[in-house]
Amino acid sequence: MTTTVSIEATKLTVKKQKTVILDGLSFTIQAGTVTGLIGPSGSGKTTLIRAIVGVQQVTSGSLTVLGKAAGDARPRANIGYVTQSPAIYDDLTVLQNVHYFAKLAGASAAQADSIIRVVHLDDKKDQLAALLSGGQKARVSLAIALLGDPEVLVLDEPTVGLDPILRQELWRLFAALAARGKTLIVSSHVMDEAERCDELLLMRDGKLLWNNSRQQLLAHTGASSVEKAFIAMVSAEGNA
Repeated sequence: MTTTVSIEATKLTVKKQKTVILDGLSFTIQAGTVTGLIGPSGSGKTTLIRAIVGVQQVTSGSLTVLGKAAGDARPRANIGYVTQSPAIYDDLTVLQNVHYFAKLAGASAAQADSIIRVVHLDDKKDQLAALLSGGQKARVSLAIALLGDPEVLVLDEPTVGLDPILRQELWRLFAALAARGKTLIVSSHVMDEAERCDELLLMRDGKLLWNNSRQQLLAHTGASSVEKAFIAMVSAEGNA
C-alpha cells in the first residue's frame, strides 16, 4: 500500500527573543491519518501548529505541507484550521455562520449545507450560535474549517472542556474524515486523547519525544498506556 507524506519537518527550529520554542524537530505525517500532537502545556504544540498553518516564522530547518513550504499560498488554501476558541458569530445561526464563511472561502451554498450534515448539526442549523453547547460550537468551527474541502485539518485542543459523550462524537467524526483521505492533526494536553490516534507526535519542552504509531510506542516502552509510555520516555531521557 502506497503512503503519501502530507507534512514533513527537518530540524525545524523556532526561536522567540533567543528562547528556543521548537528545538530541531524532524518528523513526517502521512495522509489519511489522525495524528495526535500530545504534550503538556508549554511544550510547543501551539507554536508547531502555527508553523504548519503558515503563520509562524521558522528560524531554521524546513517544514513542508503538501510538498510546498509552510506559509506558501498554495498549501495554505488546502489547510483547515480550528483554533482553541470557536471562531464563530454568536448572533448568527449555525446556517448563517457556515454560509457567511463559505462566501469568504469561495465555497458554494450547497457545500455549506452538506458540511452542516457532515458535522451532525442539521437539526440545529436555525439555532443561534450563542445558544449552542460547547460541543456544538466546536462542530460549527469544524464545519467552517471543512469549507473548500481542505486536504489537511489542524485542530488545536478541539475537545477541551467537553463531556465524554461529545468528545466521543468528535473523535468518530475525525476518524471518518481520515478514512476519506484527510490528514488530521489533533492537539491535546490530555494523554487519554492519544489513545484514539493512529500516529503520535509526543512533545515536551519544545522537543519531540516520539513520531510513530501508538502501537509501536507501547511496544517500544512496554507500557500499557500512552501516559505511562510518556512518563517512561521522560524518565529515560532524564537518566541518559
